[in-house]
Amino acid sequence: MKTKEHRLGVSEINLVTRHLKLEPSDEETILAAVSDIDELYGMDSVFFDARKWRLYLAYDATRLCLDCIEEILKKHAVKISQGWWNRFKEEHYRFVDQNVKDNARQEPWSCHQTPPTERRKR
Repeated sequence: MKTKEHRLGVSEINLVTRHLKLEPSDEETILAAVSDIDELYGMDSVFFDARKWRLYLAYDATRLCLDCIEEILKKHAVKISQGWWNRFKEEHYRFVDQNVKDNARQEPWSCHQTPPTERRKR
């Protein structure tokens, strides 16, 4: 099985993909924002579809979150569509990003581990 090479700082196990619809605005401004987003540590790929006004993102959720990306879009005066479906997806993306971060910090635990040999009865 062949695995895809990811950018530095991106772990495949924490990789998430996002699709955001943007409000129509100046395409050069959007491309400048996309260029800044592409430079973020932990970003695997970013693509803007000018025909559908959608931003496609793939990033490591332990290093980045949707709020970091929205901050850059806000800096460039690019607005995310405020339709109900887009707002719903944004909240779900925030929840999943936080869940990935929390799970990455959590130490795995199992009650089915064998006891240490020194405490085992003979």
